[in-house]
Amino acid sequence: MLNRVILIGRLTKDPELRYTPTGVAVTTFTLAVDRNFTNQQGQREADFINIVTWRGLAENVANYLKKGRLAAVDGKIQTRSYDNNEGKRVYVTEVVAENVRFLESGTKNSSDDRQRSNNDRFEDPFANDGSPIDISDDDLPF
Repeated sequence: MLNRVILIGRLTKDPELRYTPTGVAVTTFTLAVDRNFTNQQGQREADFINIVTWRGLAENVANYLKKGRLAAVDGKIQTRSYDNNEGKRVYVTEVVAENVRFLESGTKNSSDDRQRSNNDRFEDPFANDGSPIDISDDDLPF
């Protein structure tokens, strides 16, 4: 039997780090994963997937991931249920992450920064108007 999930998306809010009564770290967060198609209005929709991480991975996620950051999650789907305060049975489906990859550096704090870095990524740093580059012989390593 196989239970494997791989997701890439953006965090909808900062991860929440808690500790169990025995001191085990657990972090929860929600990942917004775009769908591969657009709706009738031409807009792309997203699924919001609940993610759980444990132990050292939970502490790393809490320390280094923030709202809006792009992350890849590798794990398995898990379902559980509990009785809420009203005595009604509540079912929860979530992904228990075995591995989380941080797909952006920690310097990107806003969508403006992301947009600016995406635009800069495609600029050719060696493109010029054909004029000589102003560099001294002392700057050359050879």
